[in-house]
Amino acid sequence: MNTSPASTNSWRPGCDLEALRARAGLLARVRRFFAERGVMEVETPLLAPTVSTDPQLDFFAVPDAGRPRYLQTSPELLMKRLLAAGTGPIYQICKAFRRGEAGRWHNPEFTLLEWYRPGFELTDLMDEVADLLRTLLPALQDSCRLSYTEVFERWVGVSWQAPLPELAECARRLGLPEAAALCGEDRSLWLDLLFSHRVQPNLPRRRPVFVCDYPAPLAALARLNEDGRTARRFEVFCDGVELGNGYDELTDPEEQRRRLEADRNARRWQGLPVPPEDEAFVAALRAGLPRCSGVAVGLDRLLMLQLQRSDIDTVVSFSWQRLH
Repeated sequence: MNTSPASTNSWRPGCDLEALRARAGLLARVRRFFAERGVMEVETPLLAPTVSTDPQLDFFAVPDAGRPRYLQTSPELLMKRLLAAGTGPIYQICKAFRRGEAGRWHNPEFTLLEWYRPGFELTDLMDEVADLLRTLLPALQDSCRLSYTEVFERWVGVSWQAPLPELAECARRLGLPEAAALCGEDRSLWLDLLFSHRVQPNLPRRRPVFVCDYPAPLAALARLNEDGRTARRFEVFCDGVELGNGYDELTDPEEQRRRLEADRNARRWQGLPVPPEDEAFVAALRAGLPRCSGVAVGLDRLLMLQLQRSDIDTVVSFSWQRLH
């Protein structure tokens, strides 16, 4: 029998008792924050017949009587069905699953906080996110807001609207020769790669930074601005780490169906599995999703910042690698 220290300790959690207690405290503060604001906590299924079509996300499929069910990459689509049914403002703390995302800041199973505010403009939602971060991470400085166009041009050196060959030349000049093979003719992939390598590391430190008005090709489920080139979407970062992603939510069912089909086509082009159409979600939009803004925030990352930890393994009980 193997009695080495490594094998005898392999049953232990990755986090310590300080992290377990801090997680419990963080969850309690989040629930108190929303209770004081009259936002109702809800639950939606983790396994469902459909899942997000976002080609940037990979998902887990579970066999079920001849057809798969999917572990949800986020509760977004099901929460919007609740909103269309008339719930009013809602939030959820749940597990979400993204296959292949394992690393210092990623675990394939992670804890997500997501909430929706009918009647909120995106600026109202950013104010509320800033309030929540101030509550959970009081040592941070005040937040700031920057436009995507501004930060991309400042740190990448070209416009995000530049022709693809110009983006490719920029990537080569910046020491990213693998970019052409990874991104091909997909502008969304080019923008994500250049943003993650050049913009995120240069964002201001020790404060929440809201990057606003994302390019229309990265609109996802957000409404477009009147210029038609940018979307009412923000992401919030701290110390270069993405904490949350917010939208002024798209409510047009036909535009939503077009974007979902474009995602499905992109997945086919990339050789990725294609989930079924989510007819129930589109039907909910037709029934009337109220004008609203919504955001998802990664709670594991918030806990890492709170405890000044550098590996997600130290803030979750049993990370992916500890289950093998």
